[in-house]
Amino acid sequence: MDDQNKNLILAAVLSFAVLMVWSIIAPPPEPIDPVSDLTEAELVPSADAPVATTETPTQSAEPAAEAPRIAIESETLSGSLSLAGGRIDDLSLNNYRETLDESAETVRLMRPAGEIDAYIALFGWTGDVGVAPNDTTIWTLAEGDVLTPDTPVTLEWDNEQGQIFQTKISMDEEFMFSFEQTLINNGTEAIASRPYGIIRRYTEPNDLRNFFILHEGLVRMTDGELAEIGYDEVVELGPNNDEAKIDATEGGWIGWTDHYWMTTLIPDQSAPFQTNIRYVENRDIYQAEAVMPAQTVEANATATVTTRFFAGAKEWEAIRHYEQEEGVGGFLDSIDWGWFFFLTKPIFGLLHYLNLAIGNMGWSILALTVILKIIVLPLAYKSYVSMARMKELQPEMEKLKERTGDDRQAMQQGMMKLYKDNKVNPAAGCLPILLQIPIFFSLYKVIFVTIELRHAPWIGWIKDLSAPDPSSIINLFGLLPWGSPEPGSILAILMIGILPILLGVSMWLQQKLNPAPTDPTQQMIFAWMPWVFMFMLGSFASGLVLYWIANNVITFTQQYLIMRSHGSKPDVFGNIKSSFRRKKAEEADQKEGK
Repeated sequence: MDDQNKNLILAAVLSFAVLMVWSIIAPPPEPIDPVSDLTEAELVPSADAPVATTETPTQSAEPAAEAPRIAIESETLSGSLSLAGGRIDDLSLNNYRETLDESAETVRLMRPAGEIDAYIALFGWTGDVGVAPNDTTIWTLAEGDVLTPDTPVTLEWDNEQGQIFQTKISMDEEFMFSFEQTLINNGTEAIASRPYGIIRRYTEPNDLRNFFILHEGLVRMTDGELAEIGYDEVVELGPNNDEAKIDATEGGWIGWTDHYWMTTLIPDQSAPFQTNIRYVENRDIYQAEAVMPAQTVEANATATVTTRFFAGAKEWEAIRHYEQEEGVGGFLDSIDWGWFFFLTKPIFGLLHYLNLAIGNMGWSILALTVILKIIVLPLAYKSYVSMARMKELQPEMEKLKERTGDDRQAMQQGMMKLYKDNKVNPAAGCLPILLQIPIFFSLYKVIFVTIELRHAPWIGWIKDLSAPDPSSIINLFGLLPWGSPEPGSILAILMIGILPILLGVSMWLQQKLNPAPTDPTQQMIFAWMPWVFMFMLGSFASGLVLYWIANNVITFTQQYLIMRSHGSKPDVFGNIKSSFRRKKAEEADQKEGK
């Protein structure tokens, strides 16, 4: 590996270190607590301009808290919907808890207006219908008493001007609701109305962490084009911005995505509709809207439109089912796969099926590592052979260094001649690193964003592969009575667990098989690199550290066997002893010189 390639790798490592340090010394700002909205003006789409001007219909105090409620019960979801506006504003995920503690509360996805992190979804009509139901309309329960996968409920409201509105709400066994909106025109004239769906967030989420590797905010698919818009970008959008109002003619959806959870409006995929984004500055409201085409309803006729509403965990299996079997195009892209999506998608798919077969995500990561190493072995083989030959040339390079002294140009020319005469390609040593970088970042993305890794145990003390190794050298891995520093504190950098230490050792051993740089400065940098990485990755997800340890061990084994097969007999521990003896001898010579 020549100096240019080494400097490139060093620059990448140092850049990564700067990002890590910056995330520690400059954390994201604290979220703002919402203001009670008991006197808040409600927003509904207007007939001709759903992303409205300031002339939006307003209502008085919000009665959702006092209105009757209908229970929601399934294996995956629980909560209630309010008859005020027929809104879903109370929803918990039964299979997920806030922490690993068995007594911890289940994750609460949606909350009524007036609470911190209020988050609601509601459906209605707008247009030439006389009086239309709005946010504060108190619906009547016409059918059913509890919403379950087996028992839908039907809400009804009569505007006493000849129109009756009905909403049949059903749900499946996972996270999908279906809102079947019906307008019955008992009047004497035809009317036109547009059904709509709204997902409204009151302030940014309280746990928004602004990870540079993860999108949190609005996510929208229109005609096969995905858009990810952060909360700060939503604030900057005005009502007349082209990005705020986009028509979809070939299917799509719109909603809000968090780290592991998501809410999404999914209109009829066979009909055109309009997606809108709205931000209300004086109330700090973020709103995603799906407005369906106008329905012309003749006298004594009815019109029905069905909109689906996803509210739940971003489980790969469930979202894949909705995409492939229920026609929600591009729904898997609601998971943030990142720039290397062509790697992250198949890598997670393989990891998912390995986990189904093995039953443990930690062992599945190890099995995935073995498979990935087998796949890239043909490409890495030539690199390992080249590095073995360079290792054999190390004595010749030392002699060349002695002959050329401080003449760097002569040293470079001599090295290139030495490589050419022995048919060695120094750049080939970079191939394993170049192969590993996209795989590493793809696996980092997979472990960080997918909910299947959240709270997934491995063995012993590793209870959550998406979290850092909880063991700590500060308390001698639990032997001393005090605890570890809180994550995010300065001392947390020193919270090195067992896995990061094993990572450092594995990197250090792997280095011993590679030819040492001829430049003393580079020798020092490369010598410190395993221990720098040990501290850098101490706060990374333990699943990622586990992968890197396994990758280093397999790489070490492959390289050792390949070097042996080509006549080289690497003595790693002998080289370590020799380096210590050489260092002591140099120190002794320096003392005698003094």
